[in-house]
Amino acid sequence: MRDASAHRPVVNAAISMALGCSIVGPVDPAEVLRLTEKLFEAGVDMVAIADTVGYAGPNQVGELVAGAVKIAGGKPICIHLHDTRGMGIANASAALDAGARVLDGSLGGLGGCPFAPGATGNVVFEDLVFLCESKGFATGIDIERLIAVRGILKSEMPDETLYGGLARAGLPRGKAA
Repeated sequence: MRDASAHRPVVNAAISMALGCSIVGPVDPAEVLRLTEKLFEAGVDMVAIADTVGYAGPNQVGELVAGAVKIAGGKPICIHLHDTRGMGIANASAALDAGARVLDGSLGGLGGCPFAPGATGNVVFEDLVFLCESKGFATGIDIERLIAVRGILKSEMPDETLYGGLARAGLPRGKAA
């Protein structure tokens, strides 16, 4: 068992609506990068850039993450994505290419954001794992077992719609889990 007293907490600060806002529209990337810099100067361990309403596309995500990675000085940048407009996986791929190494998603794509008009579900965690593995990032996650966990979620929340291409289509023939 891990001795929690021997480890300090990891502090992750998130910048919501970092890539666009359903209320005010575009967000100035320079402002997001300024906040990122100030958060690291304040001592946080990680900064999460959130596309809270699924506003952005891959180029915008890649450029913002690349800028944040430069500021981070080796500390991790996290990306939190919503799949509102079907760009979640493409945006995650762009974030990985730009240096993000922490991805935030939810099983079956459940979620949204109660304070943000139009914020639908989060990017599907199972699809994120498949993306990472497909791009050569070993996650250590057994994808088939992860998909099986969806059965528990579905039985406990039968009225919720679950999303995800991998769960719908399965692993490609010849792909190991």
